[in-house]
Amino acid sequence: MFEPVFSGRAATSFEAALRVKGQLIILAKAPRLGRVKSRLAADIGGVKAWGFYRNALAQLVRRMRRDPRWTCRLWVDDGAARWPGGISRHRQISGDLGQRMDHVMRTAPMGPVIIIGADIPDVRPRHIAAAFRALESRDVVFGPADDGGYWLVGFRRRPVTPSPFTPVRWSSAHALSDTTSNLRNRFSVAFCDVLGDVDDGAAYQRWRARSGA
Repeated sequence: MFEPVFSGRAATSFEAALRVKGQLIILAKAPRLGRVKSRLAADIGGVKAWGFYRNALAQLVRRMRRDPRWTCRLWVDDGAARWPGGISRHRQISGDLGQRMDHVMRTAPMGPVIIIGADIPDVRPRHIAAAFRALESRDVVFGPADDGGYWLVGFRRRPVTPSPFTPVRWSSAHALSDTTSNLRNRFSVAFCDVLGDVDDGAAYQRWRARSGA
């Protein structure tokens, strides 16, 4: 069997493609009182819900941004937000969650892309590393949430980028099943660990008990 031979600019481009890092995108709202975790705020109060979100986002960025295995970027719904610092930030487009994630997948720098939310306090670098490993042999990876949604979605984006985010019943027990159905068996799919988000008072109390908060 003949081995491919590359020279000049072609060799440089090929080697760069081999070295490209994955992109870890944290999709977040600007952490302002009254604008985040409205369902949680209805159960535990606005100040506590804001404090939880702000703390969860700061800790998530701190854990993920220094890992050399990927490039971490923050996509915020308000381009004027300057907190937390120390991370490359971009502005989300307007639209529903599916439209915003689709935009990220199509405009992020070259390489595989993983998107996570800011309200999954149990996510750790090992979960992200496992998802990127899955994309070495699969087109799409999901991190299922325990409420029927998903806390992570990743695309290899090679040779094409899927478009599975519409129609999807967001914020429902059908979000994951709707999204996977939209792939229509055209793309290979992997799943990583099930984690829980903190969207209401019951989930908040389970998190406190689990974390010793």
